[in-house]
Amino acid sequence: MAIFKQLFKVILLAGISASAFASNIMLEQGYIRAMPASVPNTAAYLTLSNHGAATELVSASTPVAREAMLHTLIEEDGLVKMRHVAAFPLPEHGQLTLQSSGDHIMIMGLKAPLELGQKVPMTLSFANGDTLNIELEVKSPNDAPAAQEHHHHH
Repeated sequence: MAIFKQLFKVILLAGISASAFASNIMLEQGYIRAMPASVPNTAAYLTLSNHGAATELVSASTPVAREAMLHTLIEEDGLVKMRHVAAFPLPEHGQLTLQSSGDHIMIMGLKAPLELGQKVPMTLSFANGDTLNIELEVKSPNDAPAAQEHHHHH
C-alpha cells in the first residue's frame, strides 16, 4: 500500500510541475547577441507579455553557458557600469522589455561559440513559481530590429 501512496505523490507532483508551464507569460520577441568566437560572454534581449497577475523575473538559465544572470546598466561617476540585480518586475497585464541600453540577461561562460542563426534554449523563472522555456536566435544587433522580430508563444 505504501508503494501506491508514493506513486500517487509522484503523479501529483508531476501534475503540479507541469501546470507551472501553463503560464500567462509569453515571449513576444527576443534574440541573443552574436559575438566573436573569442568572447566567452553575450547577452539576451527580449520582450515578455504578462496576461496575469504581477510577478518578477528572478532567474534565467541556458545549457550553452555556465551562467545566466539578470543585469542592468547604471551610470556612476560619469561611467556606465553593469550591475547584477535580483529581479525584474513584470507588471500585471503588462510587459517587460530587456534591451541593450538597460536591463538584460548576461550569458557568461559560453561552452562553445554561438553561431549566427543558432537557436538557443533558455528557461526563465519567475517569483510566482512559473517557468517559461523559450528559444532565442543568435543575431547580429543590426539584424534584430524589433519590427522584424517573430512572435513566439510558448
